[in-house]
Amino acid sequence: MTEATEATAPTTPFDHAERRIWSGKAEAYAGTYAHLCAHLVPALLDAAEAGPGARVLDVGCGNGTVSAAAVARCASVYAADADPGMAAATRRAVPGVTAHIARLPELPYANDTFDAVVGNFVLNHVGRPLAALAELRRITRPGGRVAVTIWRAPGAPGQTLIGRAAQAAGLTRPARLPALAPEDDFPRTPEGLAALLDTAGLLDAECSEMAWEHRCDPDTWWAGAEQGIGAIGQVLTSGGPEGVAAARRAYDDLCAEFRAREGLLVLPHVALLAHGGA
Repeated sequence: MTEATEATAPTTPFDHAERRIWSGKAEAYAGTYAHLCAHLVPALLDAAEAGPGARVLDVGCGNGTVSAAAVARCASVYAADADPGMAAATRRAVPGVTAHIARLPELPYANDTFDAVVGNFVLNHVGRPLAALAELRRITRPGGRVAVTIWRAPGAPGQTLIGRAAQAAGLTRPARLPALAPEDDFPRTPEGLAALLDTAGLLDAECSEMAWEHRCDPDTWWAGAEQGIGAIGQVLTSGGPEGVAAARRAYDDLCAEFRAREGLLVLPHVALLAHGGA
């Protein structure tokens, strides 16, 4: 585990904010949004050709969903996450997987180490997405595969539900929550993500939209944001208890748009799945 990036990549304000947002959130994430993000795991592993005997790295491993699925395919699995709690959660959930605390775009692996590298929604959480992809290519052997997912923008109605409730309550993005620097951002479209993979040196990059309906009870869907998970969680909690209560009232009204007969929410989501060769 040597030969990390030759030059130390600067940590951006966005990266610092992400570390604060996700610190201590492993358990809350596992009980809420992890179920949503798990939907694309089979397609992600297929795109990376992560099969029996493959040496696979799960970057941004979260609570270990991707790692567990790769182990079930008889792959040799390693994992990495910038948050110590997430790395520990993966170790607990997937015995035998080596999970390191490491952040993009600086991973502690030698060049050409892995047959397949996958990142399930990790690019949403790094300040320099192009540098992150270049790092994934660096640690993938020639002929190996890199596959990643991100949320499409603009988002589908299910993705924007809590944001609409926060807006109705007068809540806005807090100043402590920086956006990506303009030079680091890219269009969250199939064309935009494919172009980013191409610029990072990945070969024959392809990207497609993946649409599905996430079924969830209203309280569980609300709970992730109420616990401060992600950017929307930071917007929601920035208003204090009164702001959260006002947003919850708006949320309860807006849920009628998505409520199924049995009381669950049926939330449309759209993400991007991209892959390329090293």
